[in-house]
Amino acid sequence: MAKTNKQNKEMSFLDHLEELRWLLIRASAFILGGGIIAFIFNDFIFNKIIFAPKNSNFITYRFFCKIAKKFNFDDSFCQQELPFEIQNRTMDGQFSVLIWTSITAGFIISVPFILWEIWKFISPALYKKEKKYAKFFIVISSLLFFIGVLFGYFVITPLSINFLTNLEVSSLIKNQIDINSYIGLVKTTSLACGLVFEMPIIIYFLSIMGLVSPQFLREYRKYAIVLILILAAVITPPDIISQIIVSIPLLILYEISIYISKFVQKKPSLDEKKSTEITNS
Repeated sequence: MAKTNKQNKEMSFLDHLEELRWLLIRASAFILGGGIIAFIFNDFIFNKIIFAPKNSNFITYRFFCKIAKKFNFDDSFCQQELPFEIQNRTMDGQFSVLIWTSITAGFIISVPFILWEIWKFISPALYKKEKKYAKFFIVISSLLFFIGVLFGYFVITPLSINFLTNLEVSSLIKNQIDINSYIGLVKTTSLACGLVFEMPIIIYFLSIMGLVSPQFLREYRKYAIVLILILAAVITPPDIISQIIVSIPLLILYEISIYISKFVQKKPSLDEKKSTEITNS
């Protein structure tokens, strides 16, 4: 549906591109501002957050160690020290890591503001009742993203680090991990989970556009479960406990998405709303 300006005239394609350009500029400004804040507090971000999963006393390791002892599982989480060290092998390595980590942290910090800009961009194409959900959209989308980031950081990242650093093909090989490899794992895992946790929001908009329905989601549930299990197997160590831990929230999100799609379907379609508004006007 096309946007309209103050004179209620339909915007052209170039006008849409101009709006999109300013959206990208403002989003970049938010990310830059968040990056500057992250740069200022880089000591805390690196030592207390990014490198925290390297410490065997990390909260996740302690939790899984207790579980392993209680149920007689693999006790690899109960180590005194993780068998690897982090190294920098390039002249500008640490500077590059500092800049890109600050930008990534800036993006995470600025997600609510970026979502607000996205909502402002699409809201003229919505109807009055949809526009009322602006605050709801921003809060829920941001909350899901941050929960996903925390899940990736506190669950998947430690599981991956513990598995990969304890994997030994030969006793002659010592794990001296490049700093870019380590931080790349932490950043990619956390951001990927943050985006995956936006599934209900994506389903909401796809349902509004009529691209998916609760019937469709229920019909293909078994395929979705298989895909989720495959995804969990890819991003976690090859043990059933880790895969179950990762799969459960994704399955819950999928079921929530079905109810969201059902809620949207109960509402009048966009065409019906359009006809109603034209009639009323």
